[in-house]
Amino acid sequence: MEWMNRAAPRSAQPAGTTVTPIAGAPAPHHNGRPKKTRTGFSPIRLVGFFVVVAASLVVLGAIYLAAFGGKVSPEKKFVDESKMQAVFLSGGQVYFGKIKALNSSYVGVTDIYYLRVNQQVQPNQQSTNGASQAQDISLVKLGCELHGPEDQMLINRDQVIFWENLKTDGQVAKAVEAYVKANPDGQKCETNTQGANATTPTTPATNTNTTTPKKP
Repeated sequence: MEWMNRAAPRSAQPAGTTVTPIAGAPAPHHNGRPKKTRTGFSPIRLVGFFVVVAASLVVLGAIYLAAFGGKVSPEKKFVDESKMQAVFLSGGQVYFGKIKALNSSYVGVTDIYYLRVNQQVQPNQQSTNGASQAQDISLVKLGCELHGPEDQMLINRDQVIFWENLKTDGQVAKAVEAYVKANPDGQKCETNTQGANATTPTTPATNTNTTTPKKP
């Protein structure tokens, strides 16, 4: 009967025969499902990638804070970059220059000057102590000292009593302006040899004020 013919199995292909695929026919699939091709990153790999990047940024930030230290101080906004600043230290020393960094750890200063006081005894003028002294105050550019410092200083924050902006018409600002005009090529240090290993630096200086004691 007809339904028996439909249910009958197809005859097996004779041994030794070759089946030629029809042009344009789809390639056979395993288990009847197309083979998947992976492209790009999986969601898990993307999450891992971003975790690694975030961790790297945190480590770099920690290294930066350890190297440059401290949180930027709110008072940094009061630094007038068009003017010089005076930094007063707890030991009595005063440095003049440009404040470039100001945080909880240190104060960074460049273009540095400081005052040098030379005491001179006047033998012809007698005082109650038997001698009279005149003070010769000069402004010295940092850099020609014996140890040869660079024109940059990091001062511990706990050593700074206070700092202030300087007026452009003040004595220090005018002395610095005169020094810069007199040394257009920058600072030049001269040394005089005294023995095999000893040198005495001659530091360029600009007089800011000279006072002479009054006669008694």
